[in-house]
Amino acid sequence: MSPNKFDIDSSLEPENMIRLYASGAFPMADDLGKINWYLPSIRAIIPLNDYNIPRSVKSLIKKELFEIRYDFDVMRVIKNCANRETTWISEELIIAYKRLHKRGFVHSVETYIENNLVGGLYGIAFRGAFFGESMFSKVSGASKVALAKLIEHLIERNFVLLDVQYITDHLKMFGARNIHWEEYHNLLMKSYITNTTFL
Repeated sequence: MSPNKFDIDSSLEPENMIRLYASGAFPMADDLGKINWYLPSIRAIIPLNDYNIPRSVKSLIKKELFEIRYDFDVMRVIKNCANRETTWISEELIIAYKRLHKRGFVHSVETYIENNLVGGLYGIAFRGAFFGESMFSKVSGASKVALAKLIEHLIERNFVLLDVQYITDHLKMFGARNIHWEEYHNLLMKSYITNTTFL
């Protein structure tokens, strides 16, 4: 499979989605709602052996402002991530993620204040790889705390790869960096012989 963009009309069946994620691809809907899968030659990761938790995030965690939950309300996290003016998470993708969630592949880290969901993130876990998809925040710092807790959780669970797809300023704070396809593929292969689960 070459590292580029390609279209697959039947790609949203759970078996096909996992096969594509396992090969390093990820889906995005365009402005018309059409689903495309992407396999870029440069990928962004947060190295689980060389990450950074910003001082401001450490301070928020220490203050215990947020309650952290894992997989408590995955679909609500996804819908919150999609609830923005411009989004690649179409209704068709939400339905597909729901099917994938029922198979045990979609996971979330959620932040709550007084039992109200105020931030979080979700992604796909396959063996020792976690493919981060999106995050949202209704309160300052909520998604950053979720990301810090995700990193901590993946390390505890012996994960090898945290794929974040593309570099953003938000992710740079956590040590995200771009790597070439060969290095990324090697991490994929190592993650697939790692015996672990998200929970």
